[in-house]
Amino acid sequence: MEQKKNTPPTETRHRLGEEYPNVSPAVIRRLPRYFRYLRELIRQDKTRISSGELSALMGVTASQIRQDLNCFGGFGQQGYGYNVNYLYARICELLGVEAGLHAIIIGAGNLGRALVRAPMFEKRGVDIVAMFDIDPELIGKTFGCVTVRDMKELEQFCHEIRVDMAVLTLPKEFSAEVSKRLLACNIRGLWNFTGKDLEIDESEAVVENVHLGDSLMILNYRICHPSDQQPS
Repeated sequence: MEQKKNTPPTETRHRLGEEYPNVSPAVIRRLPRYFRYLRELIRQDKTRISSGELSALMGVTASQIRQDLNCFGGFGQQGYGYNVNYLYARICELLGVEAGLHAIIIGAGNLGRALVRAPMFEKRGVDIVAMFDIDPELIGKTFGCVTVRDMKELEQFCHEIRVDMAVLTLPKEFSAEVSKRLLACNIRGLWNFTGKDLEIDESEAVVENVHLGDSLMILNYRICHPSDQQPS
């Protein structure tokens, strides 16, 4: 475990905000889509693609793609398009896939146990180093090769092991108290599944509030009101 002690995080941490301060949140939120589609193109041994071809795949206009990528330097060549492997590598760099980020999961209930087994963390360069809970029936058990620790050990663990982000799957009534403890541990990213928005200054931490119910209700609306929808 020596390699995971509190060494300074890589320079890619907060890179988008520091190196590209004028990039809009909408552009940043599209970057994972580029990551997914480019990864699939690499699997298909595609080495080169035009903005028009990428547009057809992603359902985003070619003009929007060029604008998005120009925010970070362009990456394309006129008359050639984009080198798929190079563009994928640059998107990975922007998204911190090679940054060696460490995460913990707070809450070893059904959702926490499902997430720890999900391959998405490894595919995106995030290493889950521990889970935490207060239930004595869960403490000491292992899920997805990750052991559940007592919440009493949180501060000591974060002192010994660098933790970049925490995934919150605990009951929402404890989210504010636990988030304060996490910020005091110098954790600067919170992926919040509690159902209660965390309002934290971005100078303290970056928060992604996830509401699965919202996504379900949008699907409900689109099923019930198909005539209201505009083409993307």
